[in-house]
Amino acid sequence: MKAVAVFIIIALILVAAAVFITARVATNLHEQKIKRIFGDADVKAKEITDKAQKAADELKREKLLEVKEESIRAKNELEKEAKERRAEVQRMERRAQQKEEAIDKKAEALEKREANCSAREEELNRQKEKIAKLNEERVQELERISGLTTEQAKDYLLKIVEDDVKHESALMIKEYESRAREEADKKAREYVVNAIQRCAADHVAETTISVVQLPNDEMKGRIIGREGRNIRTLETMTGVDLIIDDTPEAVILSGFDPIRRETARIALEKLIVDGRIHPARIEEMVEKAAKEVETMIREEGEAAALEVGVPNIHPELVKLLGRMKFRTSYGQNALKHSIEVAQLSGLLAAEIGVDVRMAKRAGLLHDIGKAVDHEMEGSHIQLGSDLCRKYKESQIVINAVESHHGDVEPTSLIACIVQAADTISAARPGARRETLDTYTNRLKQLEDITNSFKGVDKSYAIQAGREVRIMVVPEQVSDADMILMAREIAKKIEAEMDYPGQIKVNMIRESRATEYAK
Repeated sequence: MKAVAVFIIIALILVAAAVFITARVATNLHEQKIKRIFGDADVKAKEITDKAQKAADELKREKLLEVKEESIRAKNELEKEAKERRAEVQRMERRAQQKEEAIDKKAEALEKREANCSAREEELNRQKEKIAKLNEERVQELERISGLTTEQAKDYLLKIVEDDVKHESALMIKEYESRAREEADKKAREYVVNAIQRCAADHVAETTISVVQLPNDEMKGRIIGREGRNIRTLETMTGVDLIIDDTPEAVILSGFDPIRRETARIALEKLIVDGRIHPARIEEMVEKAAKEVETMIREEGEAAALEVGVPNIHPELVKLLGRMKFRTSYGQNALKHSIEVAQLSGLLAAEIGVDVRMAKRAGLLHDIGKAVDHEMEGSHIQLGSDLCRKYKESQIVINAVESHHGDVEPTSLIACIVQAADTISAARPGARRETLDTYTNRLKQLEDITNSFKGVDKSYAIQAGREVRIMVVPEQVSDADMILMAREIAKKIEAEMDYPGQIKVNMIRESRATEYAK
């Protein structure tokens, strides 16, 4: 066993020695191979380096050549540009020099001209002094010859010129007025006649009393009641006076408030039909009648707006329109007058070519203040404009209300149309009743205004105050003065009088020469 182990160990040692020798030999061979490889690599690397060096040298030479060429080209361009700049500078220097020379020449010319002007100015001053002296001598000579001073001669010339200008202006005014009047009258007559022909209206027939028919005269005693309690209750509740006289089968209701009078009439008629007449029943019937009148007022206002064709009126304004059915002016029913003015305004607006609906609206509301002028302070114009502002009417309507009597200047054509339509409606025959005192006072006022002018001999108001004829003193008023005086009289009448329609001012100048043969 020991021998076998020894043998194995020896065998292992031999194997290890063989392996070591083999590895050593292999290592030497590998090192030799590596050395050969490195040697070849060095040679190749040296060759590559040499080639690269040569290529770099060639590239360097090429780049140097390109840089030199570029620098030469840039140098040439710079030299060219500098040459051009030098040439431009030389041209500018030559032009500046030429301008300086021209300026010098102009300066010399100006100096010469200034010297000439100074000499001429001195000469002109001498001439002016000479002319002033001659003018003064001429004026003195003229004053000596004419026997008038300068101021007197000036006043005389101004008077002559003023008279000539006054005469010429009067002739021009007369010519232009006659021409404009012919055209305006022709158009106005056409528009007004067409409007009036197309608008039919009732004549005035309103009073301050109402008559209630009775079935028999016995009913009068029942209306009076025991010790007059029924009639007192009715008068107290309605504010209307009951007149029970010898008129057969009739009772008269008297009162200035048409609404109260209408309420009393309806209540009395209901009591007569019912037959039960006592204070409690009277109060009940008066309340019912008042409600009926309120309903009637609203319906009348709506009917008026519908008849005219004006929608979207505020309900309160509609009620006020209905109240105008019971309001009269010079006997003319205010609601019928407003409807008539609205229709006329619409027709005139259609002829002229403005907003027809707006013209109708302004015409319908122009007298709306009359619905409350018995209850509130102020004129119906002021109250009407305040009501229109309160209920958001347009500025055109407000101005038409304010200006329809000339209190305010109209600012629109519609306002002028409403003013004309109001005058037409009020001035047409049968529209209004007027008391004799009012009529005579207006004629007297018209004649007093015309007689207040210097040079008026006599004046006559004719045609119910629609024309005034004025006789002038021919020695005091010339033909030219007469034209201007007619305008002044017309303006004074417009400013101081209230009248329907228009007033014609007719001036008459007559010269007579009288001699007797003996």
